[in-house]
Parts: sequence; structure tokens; C-alpha cells
Amino acid sequence: MATALAIHLLGPQPHVVRAGVPQPPPRGRKAWALLAYLLTTESASSRHWLAQLLFADADDPLNALSWNLTQIRRLLGDGASIAGDPVVLRLPHGSFVDVHALTAGTWVQAIDIPDLGRELLEGKSLPACPGFEAWLLATRRRLAGAAEGVLREAARARLSAGDGVRAMELASRLVAANPLDEDAQELLIRAYVAMGDRAAAGTQRDACVAVFRRELGSEPGIALLQAADQEPPPRAFPDRPPSRATTLARLEAGLGALDAGAAEVAISAFRQAVTEAHEVEDGPLQVRALIALGSALVHTLRGRDGEGAGLLLEAIEVAERIGDPASAAPAHRDLGYVELLRGRYDRAQRWLRQAAELAGDEPTERAWALAVQGVALTDVGHHGDALASFDEAIRLASCAGQPGQIEAWARTFSGRVHLLRHDLERARKCLTAGLDLTRVLRWTSFLPFPEALLADVDLAEGRIDAASAAYEHAHAMAVQLDDPCWEGYAARGLGLVAAHADDAETAVRWIAEACDRCVRLPDAYLWVQGSCLDTLCAIGVEYGRGETLRWIDDLEALATRTGMRELVARAYAHRGRLGDRVAAEAARVLAAEVDNPALEAVRWTAPVARHGS
Repeated sequence: MATALAIHLLGPQPHVVRAGVPQPPPRGRKAWALLAYLLTTESASSRHWLAQLLFADADDPLNALSWNLTQIRRLLGDGASIAGDPVVLRLPHGSFVDVHALTAGTWVQAIDIPDLGRELLEGKSLPACPGFEAWLLATRRRLAGAAEGVLREAARARLSAGDGVRAMELASRLVAANPLDEDAQELLIRAYVAMGDRAAAGTQRDACVAVFRRELGSEPGIALLQAADQEPPPRAFPDRPPSRATTLARLEAGLGALDAGAAEVAISAFRQAVTEAHEVEDGPLQVRALIALGSALVHTLRGRDGEGAGLLLEAIEVAERIGDPASAAPAHRDLGYVELLRGRYDRAQRWLRQAAELAGDEPTERAWALAVQGVALTDVGHHGDALASFDEAIRLASCAGQPGQIEAWARTFSGRVHLLRHDLERARKCLTAGLDLTRVLRWTSFLPFPEALLADVDLAEGRIDAASAAYEHAHAMAVQLDDPCWEGYAARGLGLVAAHADDAETAVRWIAEACDRCVRLPDAYLWVQGSCLDTLCAIGVEYGRGETLRWIDDLEALATRTGMRELVARAYAHRGRLGDRVAAEAARVLAAEVDNPALEAVRWTAPVARHGS
């Protein structure tokens, strides 16, 4: 049975199909542009806003908007409605929109999109509408990142299901698109291993090493280097057949080692537990063992998220096969966390929503899902929704009598929201609570982040000495922990202290180094790199540095590909402050999609820098 309404906006020939019948296209490019904007933007668009965005060059912009809205009504048919001010587009139930399937659907749904990987309104441009052009470029890059995310998730799923051939085909597409994508390279190597072709796996690993040395001057991480050689761990007592009891004991020993900080010992025990759980053919035990190992790889060992994600997907498949999908709720949550770190926010939100649903009435697991979901929301500029998620996470954890790390996490990231909104009083209150609780819990691996964020508040309030001391401590702690993300964020703060002292050279050195070091491992938290780049751009504009345009390009590329809308707007704002009035206008358009009143106070234009280069 044909879908009632199908809207295809990807590729060079956008088209609409109603009840299986292709519809005549509307006249002109602007109707397609308006339809794409209404279906893709996350802001409520008034008629005046849309008229200025797309029809400012018309004699009567509002009349031109009304004419194009009429074109869209005819195109979509009576089942759809488009009306109001702000303009609201409603589609009939069961409608298909390719960009929605790409960003919100499962990989199974998205992988079959006819023009997967093609651009939104490919080949179409509106040079007379610079604000819309900037929005279109940002959206195209975000959707390209989403398409890569679908391919990656599909490759992992096929690999975890034992389909090495299909996993190899999908991973090969990722590697062809970006040979420096370490995670994609590791996936391809593991796919060759799953096919039984270890020679091809070794050849691919050696080729990858050569590319990294030539292009980056560095080696890929240990997970990739070992991917071609990994064997099942030897059993501790090979003369004894495994049993449910011995496997449970192995899991308990691994959890004890993890609590004691012995990550390698814990992971070795978990690997043995996974092997034994498969041998005894105990489905629920397999789920527990796979989640324990996958989660440990994601959270305790740097650079092992790819392997961990594959194990978590396998846990989900086993849980569904035995009819107990809720038992894999932690796997959904950790997969969301992996996607969050790498800026694949659409995929992260889907995993985290599923985790919260599967958790049901179990408050602690649901609280963790909401706490991580809040970070994904604030990273893309949905700050109000993020605060609501954090508040609910804290409430649920408190009701369960286990606030602990959940509350420390949620207070810290709530404080970051208030800091981004320039609400320093609320930021200090949340961050102080988050830092104090982190210390009480002895959650050392997290501590540098709330400490550095609270130092941001000190710096903004003029407490320079306090900020400097806190940044130095957070940086030293992060270096000891070998945590590149928190190290980079604290180094950014030390650069800001230097800038406050009017020492531009030291400031640039600290922050440029932070931009590089915070992503030296393949599972780094990309928002930190974006924040460091944003700060570097601001310093560059302020001091008239010659490298500033390159830094802005880097920020724009990262922010548009990942969908960090606030940082996209700020990249264009930096260009505006260098005298680019078109970029300044584009920044206002892009800022409209961000839930942050503080952006209204951003100085979009400042053509003269305070200092020469």
C-alpha cells in the first residue's frame, strides 16, 4: 500500500508523491526552499521572519510568502495543513519525509532512503538570500554527518550480528569518504576479521597506519592496532566446563575490580564472562556480560568506544531475541553516550529516548538516560529542554535514594547551561553543588570538568586569581588522569587567564594546544573541541591574528557537521566581527534556532580589532 504522502528533499530532484502518484513540482526554487526550511528548522517561524529570510528582494515580501505557501498547499494536498503565524506545517499521519527518516529513524529505515548521502536540495542555491544560504549550508553538512552516522550504526549492527560481508561493504563506504576516520577504519578491520579474512584485516591496518603517519604524523590508537589480532581470552580453568555459577562469579569479580580502579583486570574478567555465557547458552547472562564488557570499554579505557559499541549492540540483539528488550536499557543508554561524544546527536537522541522508555519504572536507569539526554540537548542549543531533563533526572535519582553521580552530573551540566546563557548566579549555584558532590563521591575522573566550569564563572565575575588557581588544578588533575577532554577544557581556561593579562601569545598557545590535545583520542568529546575553537576565534578577532579566518573555518566545519547550532551561529558572528556583513546577517538567522537569550546580546559586527597581529 502506497504511503499517503512522501516528501523527498535529498538529491538534485526534490519531489512529492501522494498515494503513489508523483506530483507536479511547484514553480521556482523558493517554494522548495520554504518547504525544506519548514520541515527541517527547529524554530517557530513567523510570517515576517520567513518573508525576510526568503523574499526580502520581492516588491511585497509578505505577498510573495503567501503565494509560495499556496504553492506548497497544492503540492502536499488536502491531508496536510500549513497556516498560522508562526507558520505551522502539519502532515497527515504516516507521511514519509526523507530528512526525518535520516535524522530520527532507525538505521534500518534510514539505510534505504533513495538518496542517502546526497545533499539537501542538491545543486539549488539562493544567492540573493544570504541568511537562508548559511542555514542551508549548515543543514547540508549536518545531514551529511547524519548519513555517515547511519552507515556507521548499520555497519556495527551487521558486525554484531555476524554479517561480516555487509559490515565490510558499509564500513568501506565510510573509509572511502574519510580515510582519517579512525573509528571507521577499526570497523572495517573488524569486519574483515568477522569474514575470516585476517590477511585483509592486517593489510587494512597497515594501510591505515601508513595514511595516519603520512597525513597526521601520528599513529592510530591501540584499539585499531589490535583489531586484526584479537582472540577470545583463555579460560582461567580450561579443564572445567563453564557454568552459570562460575560465569556470575566472573562478572562479580570484574565489577569488584572496576570499583577498585583496576580497569584492565575487570575487562579481562568480563571478556571471559562473555565467552562463558555464550558457551552455556544462557541468554539473560549473555546480556549482562555483554553490557558489562561494552560499558567498561566505553567508560574506563580511552579509545575503545568502537569495540564497546559493537558489544552493546550485540547485547540488544540478544535481549530482543530472548523477549526481554528492557534488560538492555543500559546498552541503549551507553550507545547514546558514545554517539553524544562524537557529536552524532540525532543518533544519540534516538538511543537515549529508547533507553528511557525501556527503563520504565526503574528510576535509576531512567534518571541516567535523562541525564545524558540533557547533555545532548544542550550541545545543540535546546537549553530549556536540557534543564527539564536534568531536573527530572535529579528527582528520579533522589526518589530512588541514589542521587550520587547522577546528581553531580546533572548539576554540573545544568551549570554549564546557565553559564552559556550568562546567568552567572544560577551557574555558580549549580556548579558549586556539582563540584562539592563530585568531591564527596571521590569521582576523580569527572572532577576537572565542574572545577574548570566554575573557574569560568570566577573569570566572568572578575575573580582572576581564583579562576587561575582552579584552572591550574583542573588541568593538572586531567593530565594525571590522561583525560584529553577535561585537559583541553582546563587549558582553554588558562589561555583565557593569559588573555585577561593581555598576553596574546600565551593565550593563543594554550588554547591552540587545547584544540589539538582534547581530540587526540578517537572517542573524545567533540563539544569541548568546539568550545576551545570558539574561544580561539574570539581571541583571534580581539587581537587581529592572521590565523583567525582559518580558525573560524575549523569551528564552522565542526559545528555544522555535528549540528552544534549555537557554535555555528558563533562562527558566523566571528566573521561578522571581522567586518563581513553578510556573515553577520547569517549569524542572526542561525541564532534563531538556538534557545539562548544571551545570543541576542552578541556583538555581530566589529570591523576593527583592538590589537594588530
